[in-house]
Amino acid sequence: MNPLRRIVVIVIGTLILVALVGFAWIVLAPGPMEFANGRHVDLASYKGANPTGVPAELAQADLVTRGEYLARAADCESCHTAKGGKAFAGGLAFKLPFGTIYSPNITPDMQTGIGAWTDGDFLSAIHKGVGRGGEPLYPAFPYAAYTYLTDADGLAIKAYLFSLKPVHSIVPENTLSFPYNQRWLMTIWSALFNPDHRFQPNATQTAQWNRGAYLVEGLGHCGECHTPRNLLQALDNRHKFSGAITSGWRAYNITADRTSGIGAWSDDELVQFLSTGHAEGRGVAAGPMGEAVDLSLRHLTQGDIKAIVAYLRTIRAIATPDLPAPKTTPAPLAPKQGVVADANPMGKHIFEGACASCHDWNGAGPLTTYATLTGNRSVNDPQAINLAQIVIAGTRRQTPHGSVFMPAFGQAYSDAEIAAVANYVTARFGAQPSALTAADVAQLRRMN
Repeated sequence: MNPLRRIVVIVIGTLILVALVGFAWIVLAPGPMEFANGRHVDLASYKGANPTGVPAELAQADLVTRGEYLARAADCESCHTAKGGKAFAGGLAFKLPFGTIYSPNITPDMQTGIGAWTDGDFLSAIHKGVGRGGEPLYPAFPYAAYTYLTDADGLAIKAYLFSLKPVHSIVPENTLSFPYNQRWLMTIWSALFNPDHRFQPNATQTAQWNRGAYLVEGLGHCGECHTPRNLLQALDNRHKFSGAITSGWRAYNITADRTSGIGAWSDDELVQFLSTGHAEGRGVAAGPMGEAVDLSLRHLTQGDIKAIVAYLRTIRAIATPDLPAPKTTPAPLAPKQGVVADANPMGKHIFEGACASCHDWNGAGPLTTYATLTGNRSVNDPQAINLAQIVIAGTRRQTPHGSVFMPAFGQAYSDAEIAAVANYVTARFGAQPSALTAADVAQLRRMN
């Protein structure tokens, strides 16, 4: 073999080896609960309280009521309801870099919903990611998490869905580019990344921890938003819960890191935030997290919320380098103090006309603590993604204290104006200013 050919062979062999090592690194990543020491056992062999099913308060309830609770915990409604559409009738667009996926109708309509599905069809979908006709489902439907649900819990959810009024609704066709429009590839993805086994309690952890694990990793599928993905779009559990960007919103770090995660939060603050979408000095849930609270978490019992907190407390700390610790001191009450207005006159002008009446110049929210900007993570995010999204789309939520409403300014202001006011807010009330551009805001608009 001549020297040049030998070099080519060596280079090609090295590239193949690197590719194989990288592939193995991705495929052999740890599962979502492997971070915890201990021994996992089959549910039937577990000696503690059953961590699956509904909480004790609903143990004697009928099947549909139990199914409703579990469907709430699984947050089915938020993904299967289009904006302005009927609940569970599908059609919600998931805009991805390679196209758009629309959620299906899961009402019991015989033609356009799941009314003709058998118990086996339903369990195959949630456990294996296989639809009624045998077609592989895209993992936008989180079957890699739902696979942990017991058959009994899956069928209880089905019973609840079948109790709903059928809605005849044909959802749009997916618009995915090649090769993502090849459904058969999902069979390979599922074989690599769907464990396809039911929940196995950790025998060395407490009953509360195991209940929290079932809620977080199975029903709640929290990792789908809060865990970054690898090159094959599976969850990268080596960076579990360290945060990710999903559908144009940033799902923040919920590891034990004290600066960029929730390590500095008290248990009471976490319980309050998950139950209501608001914690004093920590901020308000909006966007997808606001929906998760309103349609799912606030309907859970306090015992289940505390189990979620207990489980999250054991997630190892992973720092998000670009997230500083939130600024906890209010800005000056006088507009001329604090941020120099000359640095961003457009942002100051917009804040003065549209924001100051509710948030005040010190960010203390004189009308309601829900309007407090001090300590809010999105205000202390130098990327300012969520802040800009809230300005664009607004938010309306139902809380224990009544309706919370912020108007949408997306139609009132240009991309440059929204970028300016977002940058002003992070500079005045946050730990580090953002540098959003009009192009950044235009990109965020396309994700809505």
